Amino acid sequence: MSEPQRPLAAKICLVAGASRGLGRGIARALGEAGATVVVTGRSSEAGPRTDNRPETFEDTAREVEAAGGRGHPYRCDHTQEREVDQLVSWCLRRFGRLDCVVDAVWGGSEGYDGERYPDGSTFGAPFWRRPVARLGQSFESGVYAQLLLARAVAPAMVQARKGLIVTVGFDTAGGYLGDIVYDLAQAAMHRLTLAMAQELKPFGVTALGLSPGHVLTERVRDAGLAQPGSETPLYAGRAVAALLQDAEVARHAGAVLHVADLARLYGFTDRDGTMPSRFTVPS
Repeated sequence: MSEPQRPLAAKICLVAGASRGLGRGIARALGEAGATVVVTGRSSEAGPRTDNRPETFEDTAREVEAAGGRGHPYRCDHTQEREVDQLVSWCLRRFGRLDCVVDAVWGGSEGYDGERYPDGSTFGAPFWRRPVARLGQSFESGVYAQLLLARAVAPAMVQARKGLIVTVGFDTAGGYLGDIVYDLAQAAMHRLTLAMAQELKPFGVTALGLSPGHVLTERVRDAGLAQPGSETPLYAGRAVAALLQDAEVARHAGAVLHVADLARLYGFTDRDGTMPSRFTVPS
């Protein structure tokens, strides 16, 4: 049997928010392609875990290794500027560069049990019944966290005049996402990506957004919210791996790309060999 191809064996990647969910699937897919992947998160074997979930970023690093790449776990709270700066400094000292940074950090669902948030509100409740403080938490764990990481990695990429920054979030162009807090946070994250792309493009660095479909994450599975056509986190990961191999990826700068569309463009599949279709927001 021939050895599997490892087209990203020379690439150094960082996946933020990789303890579970989309970040974990993206890290694994990059490992499949042979990349060296630094995986970050707050849920560690050695300390507290968000929402008392069992998954850890150390687990993810081992999955990267098992898939064929090189995994390096690193604990980081991405809402803390000093921790983010220290993370990036460590990566640059250790590897000399970062070819691809994927930001899958999202803490807006913490404490949600499938029915209610800790403040007692429900997803999709009318805006006048939603505590406004929830918006601040979603922005901090989404937009602010993404800006902190991009700001830390940009100088090295600009100096090298190359690099790919991928921010993960759900596209809002198809309509309202059904919850004012979630919708506002996601829209702001994509606007940040657009702004970063405009400012980075003259230096050969590409920033783009990645929008998955209905993903069967650990939280979704445990809450019994799986749907027909749900995709695994690996599907989004294979999209990132394909983008990183594209010599003309700069043509996507500033765009929000759907995983399902990229599957048809680049020819990759989900874990089971299927190509789930683009998810549309119910009207």
